[in-house]
Amino acid sequence: MNANKEGSVTRRSFMKASAGVLMVSGLGIPRTVHAEGARGLATMIDLDRCDGCTNFDQPCCVASCRDKNLGIIPEPVSPLPKLFPRGKTEDWSKKKDVTNRLTPYNFIYVQQADVEYEGERKSVFIPRRCMHCDNPACATICPFAANHKYENGAVVINDNLCVGGAKCRTVCPWNIPQRQSGVGLYLKLMPELAGNGVMYKCDLCNDLLHEGKEPACIDACPQDAMAIGPYNDIKKMAEKRAAEMNGFIYGMKENGGTGTFYVSPVPFDILNKAIDKGPGKPSLGPVKRAMAAMSTLEKSLVFSPVIGIAAGIAGVWSVISKRKWAEKND
Repeated sequence: MNANKEGSVTRRSFMKASAGVLMVSGLGIPRTVHAEGARGLATMIDLDRCDGCTNFDQPCCVASCRDKNLGIIPEPVSPLPKLFPRGKTEDWSKKKDVTNRLTPYNFIYVQQADVEYEGERKSVFIPRRCMHCDNPACATICPFAANHKYENGAVVINDNLCVGGAKCRTVCPWNIPQRQSGVGLYLKLMPELAGNGVMYKCDLCNDLLHEGKEPACIDACPQDAMAIGPYNDIKKMAEKRAAEMNGFIYGMKENGGTGTFYVSPVPFDILNKAIDKGPGKPSLGPVKRAMAAMSTLEKSLVFSPVIGIAAGIAGVWSVISKRKWAEKND
């Protein structure tokens, strides 16, 4: 556990919070938590301390995350199934070394914002990965129960259930999840129709949390720029750090509240103007909760494809089951 002067996040409180995961019997599906005071863990990223690891070949948080996760994706089939009647495959398997954005093989990267604030020029380094929202829209819309928020605070995509429909990315205000085609369940169902791969993103090292350990990125940070602990403790720490630097916090209200608090000496609207944005490069702008901000028409456009896919797969399984029953009783 990272030491800190505040002493507000102890190893005992971290392990107590990280142990509270309830599983639905037989399915391995975690219950989603929305209640105040039952948010599990949160993380803080102090941008006044992060230096982007400019003295290293790459940021330590990125290197440690890649060391842990780079091998979790199986090699995609070749050639990739062509989608009918339309659709776009996304294959990053030949670009695994890309670290300047989020990809299926790169769950965290560091943005650099060169800004002027209060008469001073400075570079601010911003590690970006999943925000682990309090009430994640990405989990709300998944028709295959592949995306859930654990009681320890981690928002996790189950790669054994995901078919890569990418609606989680559509409703994420930061477009965090990234798709790798040619892998996963859809290949066994309807490879030309159902989704087209698996969505991948940071899972807060959920496996390590279950062991009472810190996420790899936090454990590796040489500047103690990251911290993890019970939600209320981390919230207080972020507020204290922000007050000490006369700074600003991002993540407490965005998207209805998240489990990631950025603390910065520079306003986030200034940082947002200075960073590169686009596919795999999230913004730092103000956002409302994605689902709440969508119109009825927009919601129907998001939900209708996944409902159709779910209905189609349900139909396929029904036919398969009937055939097996008929064969058994023939």
